[in-house]
This record gives sequence, structure tokens and C-alpha cells, in this order.
Amino acid sequence: MDTETTRPERFDHCPWEFWSRSDTTQQARQLAHQKELLGRIADASFGERVFVSPWAAVHADTLHLGDRSYIGGHAVVTDEVRTGRDCTVNPYATVRGRVTFGDGVRVGAHTSLLGFNHGFAPDTPVHRQPLTSQGITVGDDVWIGSHVVVVDGVTIGDHCVIGAGAVVTKDLPAWSVAAGNPARRLRDRRDAGTTPRRSSSLDARLEQFAERAREQAPALLERCRDSAGTWTDRPGAAPTVRAVCDAVEIAALLLDGPPPGESGPQLTARLAELQDPTTGLVPEIGRAAPSWSDSDAMYHILSVGYALDLLGSRFPHPVRAVTELSPEELVRRLDALPWRTEAWRSGHWVDGVGTALHFAAGPSPLTDTLFGWLLTRADPVQGMWGARRSEDGLRQPVNGFYRATRGTYAQFGLPLPYPERTVDTVLTHSKDPAWFGPDRGTACDVLDVIHPLWLCARQTTHRLGEGRDWARGQLDRILNDRWHDDAGFSFALEPGERPAHRPGLQGTEMWLAVTWLLAEHLGASEALGYRPRGVHRPLPPVRG
Repeated sequence: MDTETTRPERFDHCPWEFWSRSDTTQQARQLAHQKELLGRIADASFGERVFVSPWAAVHADTLHLGDRSYIGGHAVVTDEVRTGRDCTVNPYATVRGRVTFGDGVRVGAHTSLLGFNHGFAPDTPVHRQPLTSQGITVGDDVWIGSHVVVVDGVTIGDHCVIGAGAVVTKDLPAWSVAAGNPARRLRDRRDAGTTPRRSSSLDARLEQFAERAREQAPALLERCRDSAGTWTDRPGAAPTVRAVCDAVEIAALLLDGPPPGESGPQLTARLAELQDPTTGLVPEIGRAAPSWSDSDAMYHILSVGYALDLLGSRFPHPVRAVTELSPEELVRRLDALPWRTEAWRSGHWVDGVGTALHFAAGPSPLTDTLFGWLLTRADPVQGMWGARRSEDGLRQPVNGFYRATRGTYAQFGLPLPYPERTVDTVLTHSKDPAWFGPDRGTACDVLDVIHPLWLCARQTTHRLGEGRDWARGQLDRILNDRWHDDAGFSFALEPGERPAHRPGLQGTEMWLAVTWLLAEHLGASEALGYRPRGVHRPLPPVRG
């Protein structure tokens, strides 16, 4: 149990609220608790955005929790339990024996799934009878109400709903609505009389969009692979490192694997070979050895590093251009960055440095140096490091803030120095008609606003309603048929003939992440059924 809390918190009994309402201290405490469980349980793995209440009795030999799954306070979990994504074990529930869940399983409070049984032959006392275990299997999209008992050997099919108080003793076919003791099938869930979601609701629109994107992901990826098997941002463009990484990210996001027609090991080897062993940087295809002044190489620390991570690998060499700096040299380079005139370029450099340190094995004094510099140089009035410019207003400092904090505060899970002032500055920029409007706002421009708003909301509710109104307007714009069938998104959604207006991998990868952030800021991201896991990963991963 977490020794820093003396009584259950709200999240122990409302665990579904944790990742949208907790602060950074609570998140750090939860991640530490998960790390302790991973070290204690013989066979365990946790997906992203998992919550396990410190007040739950978790004494399993095997525990695998999929992304966004949680175990509430005072639940009891023992033996061998495996869940898919988006599964819940609500407070006071019991899950014991061999129990396997699909995706999207909801287990109500005080419910018991008992994947084992006692013998009860008359010639031996019950407490000496042998235990048997056939196991319990629950399919996808199943809702098991409160005070339900499911006994050993039962299989519950996909899409079932089990009424409160039921005792499930026999298998239930898919789409069953069941209740009673013993539970019996009352009807098919698809029959008339069910209450469909309104098609106009935000959740329904997000679900429809995500389903469309998943169905078309293979086609949009295939159009960006040329006859030689190399990846380009869009048909006719030159092959780039980023195109390969964007393809890996899109496939991981929508298809939960490598791009169709590619194998994970082959892609891993191809990306690993791009790294310069001397500097650890990755040059653009066909270019000479990379350097600090190469903006593509600095971005490739992110794109290649996270693509390898998604493929279950990592850089073969340290990013020595960063990790072998002295603290004094790092400070000199930070001081020399053109924050007042080119905040984007400055934040871009910090993003690469922070990510290189994130991927490095073990702690480094450079990390303390980097955060110390950022903390002492942040403007307490604007919350930024850059300055307004006459030619483009707040665009440069807001963009530089996003890039700098993505690779540092967001990636390391640390609190921002001036979150309220940051919100004020970002919201002021979001109203600038030069950059935002019904037919204006590139993927970068919208990302530069929503990521800081989302990040600041981890610490403060300052002007939260205004930020959510802006996010809702941007989502409406994205979901209003801006997706190109079998081609994805263009980087710039407004009409035009420039390359930025043509659909491609970069625009698709970025807008998918932006859509999630906007929906998450509104508390609706679960309807998408995906969560960024690469460059735009919203929170640090749990590492076992």
C-alpha cells in the first residue's frame, strides 16, 4: 500500500477519473506503485494509462493489464488475471483463479469472478478437498453489473450485458442480455428496444471517425510506399526518414502492429542502420554525417527513437552528441539559442536534447542541468522562454514552448513552472485570426495550442472552460469531413495547392494525435479507441 496516503483518495473509488483529473504528484505516486507491483509479481505487464489502487489487494502470480485498464480500491485480484484494453475492475470486486478478459470489459462493484472451484465429495471435509480451475473467459465489450457472481468454467461471449445480482453458471453466447439466479438469456442486445447513441453526439462522431481511419489505414499507408519499398510522405515525394517513422506510428496507432507488408524486425534493422555510430544522430537519407545544426537530425532523435520503441527496440548507439556533453557545455549551448527571435528553432533543439536524455540508460547530471536552466529562464509573466514578434505575434514563443516542454516536462512527467501564465499566453494566441479560423490552422499550429493547454490542465483548472470551448471548435473542424478517403489528412486543412494541402503521412500522423489531445481535453478520448504512443505520447511510459 502507498505509505504516503493514510486513507483512500477519490480515485481509489472513482478510478476512471484518475488520468483526467489527477495532478503530477498523484501520477508519480501511482507510477511508483505500479513499478513496485511489476517488481513483485512474477509475470506482470501494464499497458499505458493503467490505474491500480494502492488500496486494492493485488496478490496475483500473473497480472497483465491492457491500456487504460484499472483496478479500483478494495478489489481483490489473485492468481492468473489477464485483461485486454479498456477493462475495469471496480471497487470491492473480486477476480480470482484463471480469468481472461477481452477488450472493453466492465466489472461492477462487489462482483465476483471465481475462476476456481472446491471439490465437495462426501467422504472428505471441504477444507481438504482439492482445488480445480477451468478458468473464466470474458469476450470483448462486456458489461457485468454489480453484485454478480460468475463461477469457474464459464465463457461469456462478446458484447454481453449481465444484470446486477445475476449468478452466471453456464456459458452465454455473444450479444446476450442476461439476468437472474441462475442467469438466463433474456434477449439479444441488438434487438429493438435498446437505446442507440445519438449520431450527433461527440462520442459517436469520434467513434465513427476512428472506425473510418482504421478501415482505410492499410490503403493510405500503401499509397506512400514506392515500387522500391521505400516510404515517402505522399506519392511522388522523395523518400525520407520521417516518412518511415510516420508509417510505423500510424500503423501502431490504428492497426496495432507494423505497416502491412512490412515485418517488425526488418523495419527495426532499417531504422537502426541509419544511426551514425559516432554522434548517435540520424541524418536525412542521402545527406552527410549529421550535426547540431541539422534540424532534421535533431527531429530524428524523436521520430526514429520512438519508431524503434514502437517496434520493441531502441537505438543501437547512445546519442553521444548529447550524452557526452558536459553540464557546462550544455548551459553554453542553451544560452546561445535564439529564443527571442527564433523560439521554435530553440525549442526544437531542447526537444531533441531532452529526448536523447530520455532514451539514455540511467540518470544523468545533464537532465538536472537542462531542467535547472529551463526553470530559471522561464518568463514568470508569460510562462514561456521566447518573446512576441511583430511579424507573427505569439506564434514563435507558443511553438517553442510546445517543443521544449514536449521533450522535457511532458516526457519526464514533471510540473511546469508557471502553468496559469502559460494558459493565458496560449489562449491569447489561439484567438489570433492570422493563424486560426474555420479554414485556417495547420497541424503544428493546433498542436502548439492544445498540447500546452492539456499539459497545464494536469496542474490547474485556470480558464479550463475557455480551453475546452476552443478544443471543441477545433474537433468540429477536423471531424467535418477533412479526412481524405484512403489518403488521410493533409498537414494544412484549408483549401490550397501547396504540398502542405495534399494528404500524406505527416499530416495524418499529426492530426490523429491532435484529435486525441483535443478529445482528451474534453474527456472524450476513449471514444477514439486509440492513444498516441510515439512522438506525441501524452505521458511517460511505465517501464517494468
